[in-house]
Amino acid sequence: MASTAKAVEPVISAAWGKPQSWTLDSYRSRGGYDGLKRALTMEPQAIIDEVKKSNLRGRGGAGFPTGMKWSFVPKDSPKPKYLAVNGDESEPGTFKDRYILENDPHMMLEGIAIASYALGVHTCYVYLRGEFKFQAERTQAAIDEAYKAGIFGKSMLGKDFALDCYVVRGAGAYICGEETALLESLEGKKGWPRLKPPFPAVVGLFGSPTVVNNVETLASVPPILAKGAEWYAKLGTDKSGGTHLVCLSGSVNRPGVYEVGMHTTILELIHDDQYGQGMPKGRKVKAVIPGGSSAPVLGADELDVALEFEALKMKQTMAGSGGVIVMDDATCMVRSLWRVARFYAEESCGQCTPCREGTPWQTRLLRKIEEGRGEPGDIDMLSNVASSIAPYPPIGLGNTICALGDAAALPTHSFLMRFRDEFEAHLREKRCPFGDHPWGSYGDWS
Repeated sequence: MASTAKAVEPVISAAWGKPQSWTLDSYRSRGGYDGLKRALTMEPQAIIDEVKKSNLRGRGGAGFPTGMKWSFVPKDSPKPKYLAVNGDESEPGTFKDRYILENDPHMMLEGIAIASYALGVHTCYVYLRGEFKFQAERTQAAIDEAYKAGIFGKSMLGKDFALDCYVVRGAGAYICGEETALLESLEGKKGWPRLKPPFPAVVGLFGSPTVVNNVETLASVPPILAKGAEWYAKLGTDKSGGTHLVCLSGSVNRPGVYEVGMHTTILELIHDDQYGQGMPKGRKVKAVIPGGSSAPVLGADELDVALEFEALKMKQTMAGSGGVIVMDDATCMVRSLWRVARFYAEESCGQCTPCREGTPWQTRLLRKIEEGRGEPGDIDMLSNVASSIAPYPPIGLGNTICALGDAAALPTHSFLMRFRDEFEAHLREKRCPFGDHPWGSYGDWS
């Protein structure tokens, strides 16, 4: 359809596609590091208050208010404080942070500098997904430029404030996207999530106060300091300031990364000419996962909802990491859930019994149903297994140390809630009504 969605002022992606946008010279020509210059004239608490007033919320999944998270760091701690940047972008359907690292890494680095000054942090680690070789190289090149320009190092733009920044690549484990598993990995240990409390803001990296922020979250900080919290807050809604990046994939004509307003609806994202440009010819929307594979699925009649934390929460789902996956009317929902369940079974760290035992159990049941071997009671058993990992609704009642258990159980609950008839059809017909999978066999992995 023609473009009807409200125009959005780009904040994060404004320079993408411009020549050499990833370099320091290009960034400074666009006003880069002006926000840091202003921050260095302010008291640290005033910076935190400014971020609070902006209504910036974390862009990595939970959507926790960023300024509030910063305020939890104790000011009088005798231990060193750390900032850890979560660039372990591994959620299926999510691919936005890598674009920031490729196209405008200095935006994130300026956010690191502002946050570090506000929090009294002198060491920052940028933790990137192990597969991000190119993104790591580009980020490191930007860090090198920042050192040469006197932004990082023994002083910060002439201010007597030292900051060192290091890039660390993980080993490709999804679990290390969870903030405490990330900290364990940074310490050279197995990436196992920690029990909370204590929370990282008090006892984090090396037992010291630590803030963990997502790449997009920190990239959003410089515009707030440069243009003011009120300007940023007005770009969004009452509880969610600014714009945000979403990753559109699946059955749409133009998949990609788009910067949208908090008011932009899923329907607009799919059909508007400035975004997805509609469905392939002859296809209709059947379902949408709105926030990465761990977010509960929505049916076709539930898509006139804003891509915003509170609006999606009212639908018993979440904005998550911004991965919008569109499924059309040729999609088998049992097969789709099987694929999602296999991912979480493979990526479980095995620390917690409900997750270690429950995720492969879900996968075996789904394979059995999909292959036409399902028996009466299998669907109820699948629901019971998911409830043992994490009941639903509401979101957040999981029985595991970290949220991977929730991430594995929520799709199962929501698929069964909205598409149970398809599961029953598989049992009734002793086959998949949608025919053989076009990509061939899944192999022997259960």
